[in-house]
Amino acid sequence: MIDLYNGDCLEFIKTIESNSVDLILTDPPYNIAQYSTGNIPLPGRTELNNDIGSWDEKTIEPISFVDEFKRILKPTGNIFVFTSYNLIGKWHEAFDPEYDTFQYFIWHKTNPTPKIYKNGFLNSCELIVCMWDKGHTWNFSTQNEMHNFFESPICMGKERLKSPKHPAQKPVKLLSHLIKIASNENDVVFDPFMGVGSTGVAAKSLNRSFIGCEIDSQYFAAAQQRINETK
Repeated sequence: MIDLYNGDCLEFIKTIESNSVDLILTDPPYNIAQYSTGNIPLPGRTELNNDIGSWDEKTIEPISFVDEFKRILKPTGNIFVFTSYNLIGKWHEAFDPEYDTFQYFIWHKTNPTPKIYKNGFLNSCELIVCMWDKGHTWNFSTQNEMHNFFESPICMGKERLKSPKHPAQKPVKLLSHLIKIASNENDVVFDPFMGVGSTGVAAKSLNRSFIGCEIDSQYFAAAQQRINETK
């Protein structure tokens, strides 16, 4: 089952049946556009685009998602949300009281954007907050597999869409790793901030059902095409 919707996720989520989703895996805006200092000039090269899309300017309030996430998620379900330093406290404040466990997972990017002027750390890690109750679905066999850390490159080559280009496109390899951990075959994966559909591609390729929502019509069309073409 694949169900895709072009519109506001806060409205769409109200149409999803209660206790019907096994995994919420999503990458909402980080609200970091406000901290951008503009493009970065590079000697002899095109400027590095340091601006986030206009979609990042709309404030995300994690508390807005608590009631509906709890309503649609099965008791055995998991929630994984990509976030940033400026919002992790808000996700914790909103969701920690509601679930038995609130943890974080780190994606380490092996090829992050370089710091040409060596004026700070490379932005090589991204945070994923994880929430669940006792008895949740969990697929590990050995302790060595259970690290809250995963390394992979950012999207490159054929995987990176050129048009429309999404500055926050996540690699299918990473998303597949999370889906395998936190769901089983034939489970339902929901992504309310679908972007260009990478979560849907990973879910479908792993024999999961997928529900996706995206408010931007260009990103939605790209997601729809990618997911439809995935076997």
